[in-house]
Amino acid sequence: MLDERRAALRKNKMIALALMAGAAVLFVVARLQQGAGGWGWVAAFAEAAMVGALADWFAVVALFRHPMGLPIPHTAIIADKRETIADNLARFIQEKFLTTETLVEKMRGFDPARQLCRYLTARDNAEGLARGVARVLSESIGFLEDERVSRIVVAAMSDRIGKFDLAGSAAGLLESLRKDDRHQAVLDEILRRLGAWLETPQSQEKIALALDNWVDTEYPLLSKFIPNRPQFSRNAGEKIIGKVSGFLNMVNADPNHELRQEFDRAVADFIVKLKHDSGTREKVDELKREVIDNEQLSQYAKSLVSDLKQWMVEDLDRPLSSIRAKIADAAVGLGRTLTENPDLTESVNEHLERLVIKYADPLREGFSRHIAGTVREWKEEEFIEEIELSIGSDLQFIRMNGTLVGGMIGILLHAVSLAIG
Repeated sequence: MLDERRAALRKNKMIALALMAGAAVLFVVARLQQGAGGWGWVAAFAEAAMVGALADWFAVVALFRHPMGLPIPHTAIIADKRETIADNLARFIQEKFLTTETLVEKMRGFDPARQLCRYLTARDNAEGLARGVARVLSESIGFLEDERVSRIVVAAMSDRIGKFDLAGSAAGLLESLRKDDRHQAVLDEILRRLGAWLETPQSQEKIALALDNWVDTEYPLLSKFIPNRPQFSRNAGEKIIGKVSGFLNMVNADPNHELRQEFDRAVADFIVKLKHDSGTREKVDELKREVIDNEQLSQYAKSLVSDLKQWMVEDLDRPLSSIRAKIADAAVGLGRTLTENPDLTESVNEHLERLVIKYADPLREGFSRHIAGTVREWKEEEFIEEIELSIGSDLQFIRMNGTLVGGMIGILLHAVSLAIG
């Protein structure tokens, strides 16, 4: 592309120069004829054409550099005004192209959510997106496998975990659960699961066996006099389970049951201890440190990560990668969800619009500073060359037109001089 622009500029410069040289040759030939016949008209055309060509050559050259290297005032305009051009260009783009209203209007016209729908619901597009994401994942895995990166990541994670206030965070979580008695919902779920477990034949058999072992261990003499011990254990277990289940049902049915109140007091006391009791906080921190410093746990985690990396690498290398397929399916599913839910599509557009409104000003200012800074940092020769390659080829047409228009004006003036002479 750059070579094409240079070739076009050279070509148009040669044409403009050839026209000026042709006018000069024509002028010399016409003057040698001393105005005989129609040569007077030719001389008038050639003389004015030369003047027009030279004037326009000077004007075009003066934009970029000093004509013939002479420091004539008000020449090499672009070079001298580079900083001003940079500032004005940045300001023009900032004020005319990147205003918040313009960006919002363009975004509304583009309707990004619906465009995303159309793009994602096309399976080829979704698979292309999946391939791109897979490449990023594959390259990221290779980066993370670097031992130096692994050490830094592990050290950073350990440092963050070490500074993390586990006791305070746990207290905050429990406080959040206590609001609107949500911790009681947790208790309800625990009791429900316990009751469901007690009703299973397997749990009842385990309780009967445990009861039989307990009698045999604690009261060996008495156990010898119990007839049909297995049946006795089963019956005793069923009665115990019935009593426990009845108690659980009573707790579930009574929002003000004593167990619930005791549970609430226990949670409240534990929150206070997590916040203010140094002993409890120290125990929590000690547990956290044990987890961090546990070599076996660390090695286990590393082995899991290594196995996961290996599986991902092998899967991503397969032509029919399950990861890529899942990503593509998810992309198509997202597109269909957006298509089938106009409210969701509208919500996405509204959130994007709010983001544009929120960040347009700082981004616009940063973008304009970047433009101005980049233009200022260009070397003078590079800056002039870039501008000349962009518009210089078209400017040569001014020289060509100046030659021809000047010649026509010369003919007109010659006609006027003959008319009044």
